[in-house]
Amino acid sequence: MSDDLDPDGVASVLLASISALVRRVRQVPVEGGLTMPERTALSHLDRSGPTTSSALAREVQITAQAMGATLSALQARGLVERRRDPNDGRRVVLTVTDAGLQALKNKRNARTELIARALTGGTFTPTELEQLAAAAPLLERLAQNI
Repeated sequence: MSDDLDPDGVASVLLASISALVRRVRQVPVEGGLTMPERTALSHLDRSGPTTSSALAREVQITAQAMGATLSALQARGLVERRRDPNDGRRVVLTVTDAGLQALKNKRNARTELIARALTGGTFTPTELEQLAAAAPLLERLAQNI
């Protein structure tokens, strides 16, 4: 690293710019889309697999009551389903349905399209697009090392 690149300064600039990008992308509504709590619950269920409502609430650090309301709304829309735990019939586990996976995919696709429109709007030169493409794997590696 060159002497004029201070790791603390780079970290500060990266965090500020990535945070701004994520905030902006999350603010854009998607038609028929998911609320932030719904998307969070579905995403965690998708990544972690079947789990209980209370375990999911602990994982995302919200109250069990708030998670219960979110999951009830998701279940009413057919995006999650409740089943008896095969290992403990007293427990109920939640899983993402095919419709829930499609809703997550739609949200991700809408965000990808939003960013693609911004990239093709003439704001970025071909060289800048190449730089952004080259930065993506570096950002992924940075995320994995935190």
